[in-house]
Amino acid sequence: MSTFLLIIFTILFLFINSSTDASSPTTRPERLARSKLELLRNHTAISEFRVLNRRYLIDCPDPNPYLQLNITSGSGTTLSDDEYVTVNITGVLLPSSGDWVAMISPSHSDVGTCVENAVKYEQTGDFSRLPLLCHYPVKAQYVRNDPDYLSCSKQECKKYVAGECVLTTCGATLSFHVVNIRTDIEFVLFGGGFETPCIFKRSDSLSFGNPNMPLYGHISSPDSTGTSMKLRWVSGDQNPQGVQYGNGQTAISTVSTFSQADMCTSSLLESPAVDFGWHEPGYIHSALMTGLTPSTTYSYKYGSDSVGWSDEIRFKTAPAGGSDELNFLAYGDMGKAPLDSSAEHYIQPGSVSVTKAMADEVSSGKVDSIFHIGDISYTTGFLVEWDFFLHQITPLASQVSYMTAIGNHERDYVNSGSVYSTPDSGGECGVPYETYFPMPTQAKDKPWYSIEQGSVHFTVISTEHDWTVNSEQYDWMNKDMATVDRTRTPWLIFTGPGNAILPSVDTEFVADVEPLLLANKVDLALFGHVHNYERTCAVYQQKCKAMPTKDGNGIDTYNNSNYTAPVHAVIGMAGFTLDGFTQNDNIWSLSRVSEFGYIRVHATKNEINVEFVNADSRNTDDNFRIVRS
Repeated sequence: MSTFLLIIFTILFLFINSSTDASSPTTRPERLARSKLELLRNHTAISEFRVLNRRYLIDCPDPNPYLQLNITSGSGTTLSDDEYVTVNITGVLLPSSGDWVAMISPSHSDVGTCVENAVKYEQTGDFSRLPLLCHYPVKAQYVRNDPDYLSCSKQECKKYVAGECVLTTCGATLSFHVVNIRTDIEFVLFGGGFETPCIFKRSDSLSFGNPNMPLYGHISSPDSTGTSMKLRWVSGDQNPQGVQYGNGQTAISTVSTFSQADMCTSSLLESPAVDFGWHEPGYIHSALMTGLTPSTTYSYKYGSDSVGWSDEIRFKTAPAGGSDELNFLAYGDMGKAPLDSSAEHYIQPGSVSVTKAMADEVSSGKVDSIFHIGDISYTTGFLVEWDFFLHQITPLASQVSYMTAIGNHERDYVNSGSVYSTPDSGGECGVPYETYFPMPTQAKDKPWYSIEQGSVHFTVISTEHDWTVNSEQYDWMNKDMATVDRTRTPWLIFTGPGNAILPSVDTEFVADVEPLLLANKVDLALFGHVHNYERTCAVYQQKCKAMPTKDGNGIDTYNNSNYTAPVHAVIGMAGFTLDGFTQNDNIWSLSRVSEFGYIRVHATKNEINVEFVNADSRNTDDNFRIVRS
């Protein structure tokens, strides 16, 4: 082992031990921090592309005088807010399956080796190589994605002798999906694949036509009245903008942002969020639309005369708490995926089809709200991907109340106050999440809240903050659920991003929190983190307290007129690579589906009807009811 690698592994050892004391932990939170480190560590999805910053940058072969890399934008000399750009590679002498093109932003980023900063890159998960890029590529594609490249079907003659061609070169065309990320971009042609890359050619830089354009508007409910909606959007402009809505009503935005100094890191190993994964977030604008009527459709547009206005968008207010009916969609662990053939640092393959299926439902006007319960974007310290995620969910979140819960990939980081000392957030520590998605929470970094819509009271917790007995969140949970007026909102739904009441997830959470659910007569508990769909009987301490019966349509029906225990559903199947199921014959598990999708819920005063919708087939793969007379 080289001296350098010995130093690297020594620092890694010190880093891990600095976050978990080698002595026996004395408190439950300390035990949790240690016991869950290994359980959650592998949720970083290491891939060849994800560890590009760990690769040697070798010298390319002799320069090729014919090689060209040209970019064509459909909007002319500048980029539009949402388009596919064409990358034309010409003059290639010898096509190789290892040739690839990276999209880099900002265009002035360093694509040389950062040998002096090698120690910073260990959190990519690969400890064997020096880093390649000082700034991480936004996305990349192998040139062989063009099926004519390796066969050299696109030929050009570069040299003639006596009227005959004596030298031909090959070419290729790639398409990259680009959204307005405000900073200039360039494309870089590499050889050698992701494992042994070298630079062949760089394109000219491209700018967005309007880097200040207001984009990615999304709305949420600030309270249970249904008479106001909070709107947030992103712009490169730091000056207050406005929203025009309803019948000539207006509101001025407040402006916020965050910086590298707000991210979490370690004194020994810098996190992606403060180093190679950082990207300027622009400015996040927030405006409150008030004076609305519940369950009513309005329109709005946001921006300003100086930087431009969004298109006019139709939206629907949420039903008031205590009203008779609610239709909502719910899921966890969605993330995002590229709309082209690119590799990105973290891809959730089902997210696009799930988003499309839900967008079709939202456009039908039959959805009142959406609950996304944790593991929101999976940017995990690669900040530019927040823009791509916000773009992806705009058809959903701009039209109905989009309520969220914080997950481990938004919050967890070593020595940051999260329950689990893992690097799952990549150093974000909940800061971008809370800036983009301000929920009606207790305070900053206390992201638990409750809200009522229609006949349902939702208790939304953070499994990443201390939930142990007598903690602040534990006491809040107990008080919130104990004071629900069941004549006003007869249904109590409990949601948590992780730690389902299943023994394989977290026995400490089960021991502390499950008794609260039973004591407060929670009807339905929804959890994410595990990437599939699973439904239980009415269960407590791994024992079925009641089983559903079939109604006249053959649908499993739980009768809560004589309450026994909560029904639990894991709904972490909205995008992340699906998990399989163990072969354990758990009698409390009644339905298991490993397909991408979401749940569609219809709640009245007397019934909750839940359907698991398969996003690809649009079929209902599971259906159950909870009734109360």
